[in-house]
Amino acid sequence: MTEEKNISQLSAQDAQFLYIQSATNLTHVMAVYIYDPSTAPGGKVRFKDIIEHMRKRLDISPMFKRKLYRLPMDIDHPYWVKDEHFDLEAHITHGRLPAPGDWRQFCIHVARHHSKPMDMTRPLWDMYVLEGLDNVPGFAKGSYAILTRIHHSTIDGASGAHFFAAVSDKDAKGTPAIPLPKGKPADNDLPSVSDIMNRAINSTVTSPVKLAQAFMKFAPALLSSAQQNLAGSGEKTEAGVPETRFNGPVTPHKMFDAITFDLDELKKMRLKVADATINDVVLAICSGGLRHYLTKHKELPKESLIAVAPVNARSHTGDETKPGNNISAMTIKIWSNIADPVERLEAIRDTTRDTKAAKSGLSARIMTDLTKHIPGVTMAGVARILTDERFAPKMSNLMVSNVPGPQMQLFMNGAKLTHQYALAPLAHGMGLFIATPSYNGKISFNIISDRKMMPDVEFFRECLQRAFNELRDAKPGAAKSQAVKAAEVSTKPARSSDGSVMYRRVARKPRTVASKATGGGRPKEK
Repeated sequence: MTEEKNISQLSAQDAQFLYIQSATNLTHVMAVYIYDPSTAPGGKVRFKDIIEHMRKRLDISPMFKRKLYRLPMDIDHPYWVKDEHFDLEAHITHGRLPAPGDWRQFCIHVARHHSKPMDMTRPLWDMYVLEGLDNVPGFAKGSYAILTRIHHSTIDGASGAHFFAAVSDKDAKGTPAIPLPKGKPADNDLPSVSDIMNRAINSTVTSPVKLAQAFMKFAPALLSSAQQNLAGSGEKTEAGVPETRFNGPVTPHKMFDAITFDLDELKKMRLKVADATINDVVLAICSGGLRHYLTKHKELPKESLIAVAPVNARSHTGDETKPGNNISAMTIKIWSNIADPVERLEAIRDTTRDTKAAKSGLSARIMTDLTKHIPGVTMAGVARILTDERFAPKMSNLMVSNVPGPQMQLFMNGAKLTHQYALAPLAHGMGLFIATPSYNGKISFNIISDRKMMPDVEFFRECLQRAFNELRDAKPGAAKSQAVKAAEVSTKPARSSDGSVMYRRVARKPRTVASKATGGGRPKEK
């Protein structure tokens, strides 16, 4: 009896992160964790302690010991296979921050490591332990960082958060933060030639049918959007992406900076606008920061900037434990052309809530979902064209990713985790990514950009701080709901027959989001 093989092929969504990678568009993600060893036994953690800890946690995920098996000419999506030469110590390296070892040097070092390509012939993850952080404000003496890179074809935000929790402990004694799986994950077998050919043929034959079915799923929304645009009532988000410095080609050299806030402060801010969410507040702060930054450079567009926001498409039934990607995306107007911070938050709330968010993100969701059914050879060819800086589409001005993390103190090797940062890929036409992971009552705004596009990344960090302060200090209720505005009346001066001034009450028209986009002032009279 023939033993059944355990064959694992990348999904289309996983594979697309391989196809779009180039020398300037690296598609790995990186998490930066800062640990204070004062809580560890003896107040110290050795490099070999970290290696042994990871050796004990290798069975939490099959991603640790499997590598890519890519097919000639990408005739179909790649496969995962067991790495026969897996060596844990080849994936964990060690270094020290050069002098002066301050925050700026730390950011430069992190950006340079993120800018390096991964070894695609081995399992697609690595760790870099970085010491010498004593001169970084806010870091405890003796702290060290662990920079963990994982290729995006292996993991998304939800599965990445689970991975991080699985390698962490909930106390200094080493108690796992979440229950660890029992047993070892099955090894992925090398597919036979017949397996490869049968799957490739089946994918090529069935993909057009699946593509048509997926397209039909969006047909009602597409028809509605078209009718609104023809009638002049649609927001036309996708067609209105303004030109900014972030919409050019990116280079291999990335920039990084970050700023951290108390999560409770953002929770208070969202109460200033009814039904606003933490995600709305995140977008409002990013929008305000960009408004200040581009205004300083005399580059603020009259139209609102457009952001792409990834959306977790998992079913929340435990499938976050599975490696790989299951995400969609939506495009959002972030109303950078509204000066008042509370009015800006209200406008973002209106854009993201209910069905408005789904409608404004229609193009991004269609692109994300339809690519699941494109044959590998076609997707790889198209990706090579779209990643060329001459043909890269301009779908947005930036990407903002808000991934909630564990709201409890975590440890590793007895050392206390004190700070968490995140870096993500850039692309031609979208050279700014703001990642906002949260952990243990804190949320960090991580700026990832290109050296040519944002050489003054420290100034943009200051702009985010300014936007945070403005929204924090703004008076609640400064922006009123649309229903209230519709019912309001105003006094308007008029001349009587004898030339004296009198006042008459006139019902005020509802002030829509579009009318507020004049920079916070009154809409212009037509």
